[in-house]
Amino acid sequence: MQSHATDTHGTIVDRDALARDGYVLLRSAIPREWLDSLRAAFDENIQPSEKWPVPRGFGWRHSLLDLDAKVQAVCRLPAMLDVVGAMIGNRYFLAQVEGREPLAGHGHQDLHRDLSAHRAGDTVQALAYFDDFGPHNGATRLVPGTHRPEDPHTPVPPEAESVAMQIAGHAGDILVFDADLLHAATINPSGARRRTILISYRAESAYASHMATAKLRNVRMDTSERFDPK
Repeated sequence: MQSHATDTHGTIVDRDALARDGYVLLRSAIPREWLDSLRAAFDENIQPSEKWPVPRGFGWRHSLLDLDAKVQAVCRLPAMLDVVGAMIGNRYFLAQVEGREPLAGHGHQDLHRDLSAHRAGDTVQALAYFDDFGPHNGATRLVPGTHRPEDPHTPVPPEAESVAMQIAGHAGDILVFDADLLHAATINPSGARRRTILISYRAESAYASHMATAKLRNVRMDTSERFDPK
């Protein structure tokens, strides 16, 4: 029997497909009336690389917005928490959120895995889009079904790039994916704005290791809240 979850607009999320593919794109998950204030929060909190404890990558805007109330509300959207809980499978916490945006002619990354903390599936990432996204402004590409390799530290094979798919959608969509899924940002050829927040969720068992590096990652928000999978 298939297991399903429902997103904020009634879209059925097939949990079997979620487990198989390692990701889901939740369409129109962010209420449209939130978007203007989210974009404003992003722009108001952009910090240059040298203002972060560990310098950020060249060619990107980085926004320190984890204390913004509307951003925190996005991180707790019921539809997203439902999917995250299904993926992690255990009690979990919201570990980090920060804003990222590739500048014109920048943003390319090689396919990579962010890597789970202690066990496969204990870390889930989400990209919430504040602007429309696609090939024109460097949207994320990924390789479905690559989140359970025999050895996640094995170098990414060159042929993986040929089967990577680039996602596309609209402001308000949220991409939720397993941290071990092969994925990468793509160059922003047009310079069109592509503001996102990158959100990290981790199983409760990873809390001690999370706290050990929180200051280096400029995590200011309270991460003590716990969520139970449904």
